[in-house]
Amino acid sequence: MSRFGEILIRWYQENKRDLPWRNTKDPYKIWISEIILQQTRVVQGYDYYCRFIKRFPDVFALAEADEDEVMKYWQGLGYYSRARNLHEAARSIAGRGIFPNTYEEVRKLKGVGDYTAAAICSFAYDMPYAVVDGNVYRVLSRWMGVEEPIDTVRGKKLFAALADELLERSAPALYNQAIMDFGAIQCVPSSPSCLFCPLSDSCVALQKGLVDALPMKQHKTKVTNRYFIYFYVRAGEYTFLHKRESGDIWHNLYEFPLVEADREMAEEEVCRLPEYKKLFEGCEIQATRMVAKQVKHVLSHRVIYADCYEVVIAEKEMPKGAFQKVLRDDLHKFAVPRLISRFFSLLLRPK
Repeated sequence: MSRFGEILIRWYQENKRDLPWRNTKDPYKIWISEIILQQTRVVQGYDYYCRFIKRFPDVFALAEADEDEVMKYWQGLGYYSRARNLHEAARSIAGRGIFPNTYEEVRKLKGVGDYTAAAICSFAYDMPYAVVDGNVYRVLSRWMGVEEPIDTVRGKKLFAALADELLERSAPALYNQAIMDFGAIQCVPSSPSCLFCPLSDSCVALQKGLVDALPMKQHKTKVTNRYFIYFYVRAGEYTFLHKRESGDIWHNLYEFPLVEADREMAEEEVCRLPEYKKLFEGCEIQATRMVAKQVKHVLSHRVIYADCYEVVIAEKEMPKGAFQKVLRDDLHKFAVPRLISRFFSLLLRPK
């Protein structure tokens, strides 16, 4: 075993986190944990994993479930394409009757990339595949002093080769868990505790003063602003939801009737919008009130500024559009984006 691997594994055995997906060799449970943790920190994903596994204990339970229910259990985790891909892949696995047990077959699953396939195969089957995630990029780039940007084709190939070269093939699962936990706990993105790092004497970035600069990225994500105006429409004991379609954020999640503007709108401007007039054409608006103004919701490359209005119309009327009429008491049954869930807490709290 190399000194690097020996140090990481010794550190891991002393500092590892007790996580439920580490106490199993079940590829299904490992797969679920890896998909959840793709874009979610462990502290947030832990409870979601436990609830998800309790409801869908095996791949057949997940395959048989309705997509709306799967999305509801995913609600709050974001990046909802993960849940849709997970559900589609579960149905594919259930159709063949067994979870795939080769890297090539695992890699073919919907939503599974190189990292996830390597994680599943090493953790479940002890296959010698090196994981390369954000934590691994950070540890290797700092320890080896690699200044090649990690978001380029050349950089990705370089780090994949380095990770494979350093992999402890006699204990791939243990080593992979060790290097990822080391990056998550010890070699953190900001202000790592280098003084107490077991690799400090051999870390090139520490010696050269590059800890804060590594890993490097070549491209910056362009962030755009969007302005949403939501209408919580009350018609007696009913309200209305719309299921978002593909081609944009939050595919297949539910939301209130929406008008998207090109800028922040004053309250008196909203009712003059053509989309507003079309939405409530033929309706007798009995009351309107502002529920929330300019609620900021940050996504990976978008920032949404959302207003929410409550609009009361006659009991038998409904806004124009493809809306589902639902009892207000049943709103909790629908999978919605976190932003809409925040509005739920404002609108439905006891008075």
